[in-house]
Amino acid sequence: MKANAQTRPEGTKEFEFTARDFERVRGLIYKRAGIALAASKQEMVYSRLARRLRATGIHSFTAYLDALEQRDDGDEWEAFTNALTTNLTAFFREAHHFPILAEHLKRVKTPIEIWCSAASTGEEPYSIAITACEAFNTLTPPVRIIATDIDTNVLRTGENGIYAIDRLEKMPMERMRRFFLRGKGAQEGMVRVRPELRQMITFRQLNLLSDQWPISGQFDAIFCRNVMIYFDKPTQGKILDRFAPMMKEDALLFAGHSENFLYASNAYKLRGKTVYELDPARNAGGARLRRA
Repeated sequence: MKANAQTRPEGTKEFEFTARDFERVRGLIYKRAGIALAASKQEMVYSRLARRLRATGIHSFTAYLDALEQRDDGDEWEAFTNALTTNLTAFFREAHHFPILAEHLKRVKTPIEIWCSAASTGEEPYSIAITACEAFNTLTPPVRIIATDIDTNVLRTGENGIYAIDRLEKMPMERMRRFFLRGKGAQEGMVRVRPELRQMITFRQLNLLSDQWPISGQFDAIFCRNVMIYFDKPTQGKILDRFAPMMKEDALLFAGHSENFLYASNAYKLRGKTVYELDPARNAGGARLRRA
């Protein structure tokens, strides 16, 4: 009989979680999503996956991982991946990028396409959309945004575009009033992104490690911020080299503040402030493979 919270001795875990279990998890999430979990993440992994054991009624990590590997259960693989994905985000996070984006949008030819490759719960793609609206001084700018993430749960939040009002506490009141609708009654304390912004964005599930990405085209900007830090250098290089053919010649690639792409790919040069552009010297002579 499995001990519950009342009968377990103090300090013991609900489920046995061995070093071998942890290494199996590290191997599975690396193979599935390219995420390189540090050895220090053992407690985080236990906490997040223990919820899956409770939800599935499985009483040990070994049995859960065995079932995961032996059964072709797409839903549980999705839940496993979602559980181990970190989704830290905010509106206008790393704010120095957005004036650079605004100036870029004013220079390039329209219509404009932008890919937000780690959209999380939607704050980043909506920040991009707001920047576009302000740059063109209209709620219907000639901009289309593709917002992708591996985590299907956060994508649903992004599609809904509903947030607690305290998520906007650092946003200027004028911007808040222009782009968000306040909830009333049961929705008091919540805001919803204006429908014009939601119509600019297409949310789609995408695993950056997949052989085929469910998107195509040539982008004027790609946001890939604070996701490469979870990948090892070979994985980073593979993804960055796949970005290059999907970028227009004058496109910009936005990275997170702690990420350096120059050590992972030779296709880019640093423009400044963790913003990159294609290096024409390294992409000349048909070296870039363009996608249809």
